[in-house]
Parts: sequence; structure tokens; C-alpha cells
Amino acid sequence: MDRIVCVQCPVGCKIKFEIVDGKIAKVEGNKCPRGLAYLEDELREPKRIVPTSVKIIGGNYPLVSVKTSAPIPKKYIPELMKKLRQIEINAPVKAGDIIVKNIFDTGVDIIATRTVSKNSQ
Repeated sequence: MDRIVCVQCPVGCKIKFEIVDGKIAKVEGNKCPRGLAYLEDELREPKRIVPTSVKIIGGNYPLVSVKTSAPIPKKYIPELMKKLRQIEINAPVKAGDIIVKNIFDTGVDIIATRTVSKNSQ
């Protein structure tokens, strides 16, 4: 049997599963229905929340931390990182500001997770 650790809650269930003819045939170890839903999502199209940073111009820091507002398909992560390396935004930026709206038409935004003030110089 294959194994996966569910990350939907702090319990971290160690789920064992078996695939037969492309379908889940057996599941053990999930303590709630969220574990099964997580397993199904991971097998169909794994998604992740992506934290990173982007360049900021005229800020009291050279970078601002950002993250996806919701999980995005893992297949987009390399392209996302490439795109965010090219972005430069002007200070000030407030935590919660949308940096990129609806990235790759996923309905997911890239949001600032830190406030960066304008440089006082």
C-alpha cells in the first residue's frame, strides 16, 4: 500500500491507500472525511499554497513577502516563481494588498503578507 500524510488539520493522519485500475480501492488511517478528500485531491490534481517574495522599489525593505490566497495546482508553481521573479512593485504595500489578481485564471490572487513602508530617504 502507498502512504500519504494528510495536512488538512494538525492531526496529520498517516493514510494508507491502494489504487486498482486507476481508482482508490482501499483507504486506512484517516480519522475524518477530510483525509479522504485530501487523498482524492492529491491523486487527481495536487495543490499547494505558495509563499515567496517579490522585489519592491522605494521601500524600507528590498522585498515584500507574498503568498497565494488559496492553493494552486502544483503544475503552475515553476511558472508562478518565474513570473514573480520579474515583478517589481512600488512602496508602500500593506499586508493583504493584491499583487497579482487571478493568477493563471485560477481565481487565486497573489497577496502581500507584510506591510512595507516607503523609504524615508
